[in-house]
Amino acid sequence: MPELPDITLYVEALATRVQGHTLKRVAVGSPFLLRSAEPSLAETFGQRVTTSKRLGKRIALGLENGLWLVIHLMIAGRLHWFASGRRRSGRRALAFFEFDNGTLTLTEAGTQRRASLYVVRGKEGLRAHQRRGLEILETPLQEFAQRLRIENHTLKRALTDPQLFSGIGNAYSDEILHAARLSPVALTQRLSGDEIERLYAAGVRVLQDWTERLRSEAHGEFPEGVTAFREDFAVHGRFRKRCPVCQTEIQRIRYASNETNYCPRCQTGGRILADRSLSRLLKDDWPRSIEELESRN
Repeated sequence: MPELPDITLYVEALATRVQGHTLKRVAVGSPFLLRSAEPSLAETFGQRVTTSKRLGKRIALGLENGLWLVIHLMIAGRLHWFASGRRRSGRRALAFFEFDNGTLTLTEAGTQRRASLYVVRGKEGLRAHQRRGLEILETPLQEFAQRLRIENHTLKRALTDPQLFSGIGNAYSDEILHAARLSPVALTQRLSGDEIERLYAAGVRVLQDWTERLRSEAHGEFPEGVTAFREDFAVHGRFRKRCPVCQTEIQRIRYASNETNYCPRCQTGGRILADRSLSRLLKDDWPRSIEELESRN
């Protein structure tokens, strides 16, 4: 799922391309995409785009008549821009947003249709799509600490909860926790003041650094190749590869369709965390430390 750095780039790219331009029409190619009935999508036709903004992991385009288009890409949704006169991609799109200077398409990989489009009216309508999560890049340490300790959750769950923190998902939570040298299963109400400071500093650093890095890689072009798996990530998506800090083999916890990656030496004091499915299957054969793990390699 595109997270804060990727969504920020999408919003910036849209601001330079469609802000001040007229949305001529929207052609929806999937009956599952449009999730609202009133206001109607037709009311957005012929309207000039006045602003673009990020709402957590959502993208919102404001129109001159007070309507907003709210796009949630979910896991596999992606945006693509084709300037006027440029041939569109042949891939099947869920929607075409036709502007007076080009076309924005929304595609979704796979067969599951999770991406969504809403038309809402005014600030009240937009508020329904704004979660209560804090923006870490705009939040002082004390407020961050208070929000983190509201309930006693694991750090992984807390960081990815949109009601607590905005724009962070599976990928960047792994990277933040590795940078902070904290276990994904550490409980929020048991963290020391020093650990919370490390987590806060790591969150700010990781999100800022990756936003700047993706900006630099885009070279002003519309962002393509948006992915949750980047070669230069420290741990996320790097199961059994080496930690860039200590060269220990990266481990994982799998649950449902999600995966948490971590370094046992940097983050868990050498302990291998139990995988809910695999550790139950292996029972006593499940390695519980780096030493046990490396003795089997």
